[in-house]
Amino acid sequence: MESAVSIKNLTVNYENVEAIKDINLEIENKDYLAILGPNGGGKSTLLKVILGLIKPSKGEIKIFGKSPEASGSLIGYVPQFSKFDRNFPINVMDVILMGQLKNKFSLFHKFDKCDLEKCNKIMDELQISDLKKRQIGQLSGGQKQKVLIARALIGNPKILLLDEPTASLDSSATNMIYSLLKKLNDTMTIVIVTHDIGVISSYVKNIACLNKKLYYHGESKLTEDIIEHVYGCQVDLVAHGIPHRVLKSHK
Repeated sequence: MESAVSIKNLTVNYENVEAIKDINLEIENKDYLAILGPNGGGKSTLLKVILGLIKPSKGEIKIFGKSPEASGSLIGYVPQFSKFDRNFPINVMDVILMGQLKNKFSLFHKFDKCDLEKCNKIMDELQISDLKKRQIGQLSGGQKQKVLIARALIGNPKILLLDEPTASLDSSATNMIYSLLKKLNDTMTIVIVTHDIGVISSYVKNIACLNKKLYYHGESKLTEDIIEHVYGCQVDLVAHGIPHRVLKSHK
């Protein structure tokens, strides 16, 4: 079966700085992959290359055999959580429907019956129908993330990319989002960028450890060696909100 994402010898340079170097990565269809690594390690850059927002300096990338530029309808994207203007006059249903615009945006665009039916169906599936008329700034962090995931899903993507989907969420909301993604993984490929090492073994199928280079790609079992290569030091594992020192301390 064709890979969902196939990356070969991928390098991205920002002027004279290498953001990522010689990445080779195959993401199989219906994988649930977590991309781990330190800040500045190239995780978000890799997502933007998959989305076609950044062109590689060398190498190639294919999305189900197509170029990223030709694969917009195959990919749903949830950007890193950002603050909303609490007074901005847009409700949950309108935010989700924005995911239907893509290339057909116009100032006076009107959504048709099919758009509204898809929106209602997704809200039902994500159990946020009761929020449809709520103003977006009135929602909790977990509720906002569900809305942003719904916006990404309304285009029926085959791949869902998420950049730090649980940043700034409490442990209850974090587990809710990861459980939702695990359910969605039954029908699509899930790729998340995260620092949340503590939950990966409970939810994801595979991990990719990235710090400009790809140091590991495989089952979600981290060893001391892998962590030290990727982060340059030992780190704390946080599980269910409680930090545990699982690897040796700094020398």
